[in-house]
Amino acid sequence: MCGGHTVLTAPCWPEKRPPSLHLTLCEQALVTSGQLQYAVDPGGRLNGRLRVPGDKSISHRAIMLGSVAEGVTQVSGFLEGEDSLATLRAFRAMGVPIEGPHDGQVRVHGVGMHGLQTPQDVLDLGNSGTSMRLMSGLLSGAGLEVTLGGDASLSSRPMKRVTEPLGVMGAQVETTPEGTAPLRIRPDGRLRGIDYPMPLASAQVKSCLLLAGLYAEGATCITEPAPTRDHTERMLRGFGYSVRRSGARVCITGGGRLAGCDIEVPGDISSAAFFLVGASIAEGSDLLLEHVGINPTRGGVIAILRQMGADIEVLNEREVGGEPVADLRVRSAPLKGIRIPEDQVPLAIDEFPALFVAAACAEGETLLTGAAELRVKESDRIQVMADGLTTLGVAAQPTPDGISIRGAMLDGGTVESHGDHRIAMAFAMAGLRAGSPIVINDCANVHTSFPGFVELAGRVGVRVRYGAG
Repeated sequence: MCGGHTVLTAPCWPEKRPPSLHLTLCEQALVTSGQLQYAVDPGGRLNGRLRVPGDKSISHRAIMLGSVAEGVTQVSGFLEGEDSLATLRAFRAMGVPIEGPHDGQVRVHGVGMHGLQTPQDVLDLGNSGTSMRLMSGLLSGAGLEVTLGGDASLSSRPMKRVTEPLGVMGAQVETTPEGTAPLRIRPDGRLRGIDYPMPLASAQVKSCLLLAGLYAEGATCITEPAPTRDHTERMLRGFGYSVRRSGARVCITGGGRLAGCDIEVPGDISSAAFFLVGASIAEGSDLLLEHVGINPTRGGVIAILRQMGADIEVLNEREVGGEPVADLRVRSAPLKGIRIPEDQVPLAIDEFPALFVAAACAEGETLLTGAAELRVKESDRIQVMADGLTTLGVAAQPTPDGISIRGAMLDGGTVESHGDHRIAMAFAMAGLRAGSPIVINDCANVHTSFPGFVELAGRVGVRVRYGAG
C-alpha cells in the first residue's frame, strides 16, 4: 500500500478509491517527484466490463464553445484529465464562470462571442496541443491580447501549421523563431474568411480555422486531403451554428452566435484502444467496453484491428448529443500482420502506439506508411515505440513516415515513454504477452488523458502497479 507523500523506491499497488478517479497519495507523490514508473508483471487476461473516461477531444471543445456561447452549457462525462483541465482553467482565467468538475459534471456560464476578458498571466496549457492549436484560432478574433504557453514537450511541437493560415486570415500570432510556443496573440485588425486547402490531414488545423472563422468576415472554407475527426463540426451544429459540408470541403460563415446546450461526453475511443488491443492479444480475454464514442472519423483503430483478425463486436449502437456511441465487446483472437491502408491513418492517428503493440504480437509483418504526423506528437512516436519494442525483443524498423514490425515473443525489460501518455499505456498492455516484467519510465503524463488508468486496468486483469525510478 502507498503511505503518505514520501517518494517510494519500490512498486506500489493502487489504493482502493471511489469512481471519481482522483490521484492516490502514492500517485501524487510520484507525479510531484517526476519519477512515476509503471511496473508490469507478465501474463494475465482481460475480463469483465469497463467504462473508460470521457473523450478528450469532445471535452476540450465543450469548454471552448460553451464559454463563448450565450446561456448555460451543461456537460456530463467531462474528462478530468490534465489536458482538459488546462482548457477549463484557461477559460476561467479569461473571466468565464465555470462550475465543477464534480464527477464529470461541468456547468459553463457562457459570456458570448465577445465577452472573454484579457487574462492577467500567460495561459499555461501544460501538455495539451489540442488546447493550444484550437484556442489560437478561437482567440485570434476575440479581441484579446493573450499568450499561450505550455510545458517543454508542448513548447517543442510545430505551430506554424496553424499560425500561417491564421496570418492569411489577418490574425496576429507570433511564435518563437523555430515556429513553436509560446504563441502571442494580438487583437490587431478584423479577420477575413479564406479558402484553405490543407496540405496535411489534421483535425486540429481544421478546427483552429473553423473557430477563427466564427469571427471572420465572410466564409471560411477548408478542404481536407483525407477525412479527419469532425467533433468541431458536430458540436457547432449542437450549439445552433450553421456548418456546411460538401465532400471534403467544410465551410462556416462568421458573425453568428452560439446558444448554450447540454453535452454528454462519450467514452474516449483513444483510451478504449488500449483495452481493445489488450483483450485481443491476451488469450482467454472477453471484455465489454461500455458507452464508447464510435464517430466514423475515429474508427480506424477498430477497422485496422479487424483486418488483423481481432474479434470486436459493436453492440447497442445509439446517438448521444450528436455523437454515435456503442458498447464494444472484444475477445482474444490470433492476429496477423497486415499492410495498414493509408486511408485509415488519419482515422487512427492517436491509436498507433497501441496498434504497434498489437503488431508486435501478430504473426508476420505489419507495415505502416503515410504516418509522418506521428513524429511530431507528444514524442516521436515512431522512434520511441521502435526503441521500446526492440528492447522487448521485437524487430521494429522505423521509416521516415512509418514503421515495419515483425511479430515475436516479447521479452521483458525497461522501456522509456519519454513522457508520452500513449506510449506508457501501450507498453502496459504489452505485459500481457511478455515473458518477464516490463518497467516503463516517465509515466506521469498518463494523467493528461486517462486519470485512474492503473486502477481501471488492474480491475479487469492487467498486472500493472506504480513505482518510482
